[in-house]
Amino acid sequence: MSGTVISAENVDLGFATSGRIVGTYAKVGQRVEEGTILAETENGDLIAVVAQKQAAQAQSLANLASLQAGTRPEEIAVASISVASADSALVNAIQNAYTVCDDAVHNRADSFFTDPRTNPKLTFIVANLNLERLVENDRIATESALASWALLVSKLSNANAVDSAKQAQVYLVQVATLLADANTALNQGVPNQTSTAATISSYATTLAIARTNVNTAATALTTSMTARSAAESTLVLKQAGSTGEAVAAQEAAVAAAAADIRSAQAKLAATRVVAPFSGTVTRMDAKVGEIVSPTMSEISMQSNGIFEIETYIPEVAISRIAPGNSATTTLDAYGSSIAFPAAVVAVDPAETMKDGVPTYKTTLRFLKEDPSIRSGMTANVTIVSGVLRGAIVIPTGSVGTKKGASYVSVVKNNAVVSRAVTIGPSPALGQTQILSGLSAGDVILLTPVL
Repeated sequence: MSGTVISAENVDLGFATSGRIVGTYAKVGQRVEEGTILAETENGDLIAVVAQKQAAQAQSLANLASLQAGTRPEEIAVASISVASADSALVNAIQNAYTVCDDAVHNRADSFFTDPRTNPKLTFIVANLNLERLVENDRIATESALASWALLVSKLSNANAVDSAKQAQVYLVQVATLLADANTALNQGVPNQTSTAATISSYATTLAIARTNVNTAATALTTSMTARSAAESTLVLKQAGSTGEAVAAQEAAVAAAAADIRSAQAKLAATRVVAPFSGTVTRMDAKVGEIVSPTMSEISMQSNGIFEIETYIPEVAISRIAPGNSATTTLDAYGSSIAFPAAVVAVDPAETMKDGVPTYKTTLRFLKEDPSIRSGMTANVTIVSGVLRGAIVIPTGSVGTKKGASYVSVVKNNAVVSRAVTIGPSPALGQTQILSGLSAGDVILLTPVL
């Protein structure tokens, strides 16, 4: 955009948001430095939000540092102790399960067998002969299981607790099977002179106690195995330290916290009128307690001998321009190789018609005095309305549409292919930001192929 250098003049300043003024900090005639807060509206809650966001960022940074440092040796030691303790508990659970099962078989179930350890026979009549044979065979298999279990218990230690527990569960299943089949046989038992109904009933009571004890021991063993597995998993995780994914996720959380701070600071800044340059306050209509709106100008300043630039911006671009935007200017008198930094200080709220096109007068101010700048010179202005970091921006004409979806034509392996893309807001006239679908280095056609 082109503009004209004009002599320094008054700049009208106002608040970016509505609110009640709580403080004015300059008087008419007072010289102030750039960045001086001239007045502000109620913003105590926003100040608190900024502090809160800063604390959240500090916590995120601390969490990231902790992940990057890895697990402390003390934590690994504690986890190792937990595994050893779980091993000891598992050993006790195996021993207790064996004791309970041995009692359930030898002291309780054997009461209704003759010669139970070598040639077991039920002492009562069962109508189902196959069931009777099944229970007697169960008793033979159980004796073998208990003998093997006793040997396992004699060699039991923390080192072999996990494998021993798995084998103990096999033995438990054998004992539980015997007791379940025996219970079915008792339910079908036929009283006779040797085993009366009362005797069979007493057998059933004794067997019920045995089954309850075995089930309790089995549950305790399973619980101990689960606790041991959890303790080992915890130890393995602590020894492995933080994963790359966890560190990356926390780094993202730190970046998000920084963005939150910037957002909160921007909202706070909107409650303050800040001197855009060093100069003299020429008007201070702002009064404490007054309610103001963005349409009101309460304060004026005059620069200290620094020239300004007056330019007119078309309505299609004005939405991205606001006081505070930085700019670079060149003067025709000195060529395009010499740049003069500047900043937007005012944008007219009403349009000015130029050649039948609505435009908005925008005033920029040079950031420092320079004797080579003179009033009336023609200036070429580039205003920075925002910064896209790491963004992909392509000509708008390169983006096509198929069935309501955006795409670009990409040259890959000497062939042209269509690639779906997600577009973002336009950073400038004739340009489109690509949010996804393209990567740095991709070659595209300036005109998409249908």
